[in-house]
Amino acid sequence: MRNIIVSFAACTLLCGAAYAGDAGSSAPVRDDATPDGAVTLSGGSVAAGIGYTWGHGVLRYHEGSRQFSIKGVSVVDVGATNFTAAGDVYNLSKLADFAGNYVAAGAGITIAGGGTAIYLKNEHGVVIKLVTTNVGLKFKLSADGVHVALKG
Repeated sequence: MRNIIVSFAACTLLCGAAYAGDAGSSAPVRDDATPDGAVTLSGGSVAAGIGYTWGHGVLRYHEGSRQFSIKGVSVVDVGATNFTAAGDVYNLSKLADFAGNYVAAGAGITIAGGGTAIYLKNEHGVVIKLVTTNVGLKFKLSADGVHVALKG
């Protein structure tokens, strides 16, 4: 009986996350918003139920660029994959706000050409709209999401 209740609760949470990413729901940034920066990202993940994602990237902000690292835990994931992605950064008023813990701000959406877009948001209100450039990237985040740290 307990397994049935736990399974039902998990299905309810996953369905709620999927509904949050529905076309009718609002994105964390306006469609016409101007990005404050841009990111490129590459890395990998490995999982067997609970997985680990790692990577590195470059943030282009104002007239310069900064390297960063990303690491985190995924849940209900199986397999191994390498990924590349690119995206825009919003609500970034100072460089230090880019670092932090990001969680999914809505379920991933499929875009033209088979890629996937997902919004990530950190505790400073910074939003990254990340678009995969190869098939197979899955950002199935735990409650802790992923941690982004600026290098150097």
